[in-house]
Amino acid sequence: MRIVVGITGASGAVYGYRLLEVLQVTGCEVHAVVSKHGWEVLEYECGVGAQMVSSLVHQLYHVDDITAPIASGSFRTDAMIIAPCSMHTLGLIAGGIAGNLLTRAADVTIKENRPLILVPRETPVHAIHLENMLRLARIGVRILPACPGFYHRPRNLQALIDMMVGKICDQLNIQHQLYERWQGQQR
Repeated sequence: MRIVVGITGASGAVYGYRLLEVLQVTGCEVHAVVSKHGWEVLEYECGVGAQMVSSLVHQLYHVDDITAPIASGSFRTDAMIIAPCSMHTLGLIAGGIAGNLLTRAADVTIKENRPLILVPRETPVHAIHLENMLRLARIGVRILPACPGFYHRPRNLQALIDMMVGKICDQLNIQHQLYERWQGQQR
């Protein structure tokens, strides 16, 4: 499976980084692009730089490299995930504005009718955010707000992160054991 992963400057860079770790273990061919602010948040929140990200992916592209293969629909991919997805990036995608490689790759994913999964991490949201999400959802983009559940009784922060990454993997039909699935209430 060939997957594109984008990481933007929204808080929650750990979701994107953990997704890269999980996809590497599954043997997926991962192509990644990180926005300028995405790098800042990865460093601030996770202590992660370009070398660490590069070690997890098949190819890492600069956000301004509009000539990269993922900028073209002729480069076959199975899906794209942007985690976390800032409301800025979500708004650009909803408006069809492809001003950099990240938004161009998302635009290509939509035009080629491939799965696009956005993981917005913002709260509260206002009407424009909601309208942008609805606009994208109406054309088939999957919106997975970074809202982990608690029914698996997480014991630490890693369990919450893994649940969200597991939900992303579920959308891609990637097998995992990142969280315990609901089996009904045990009495």
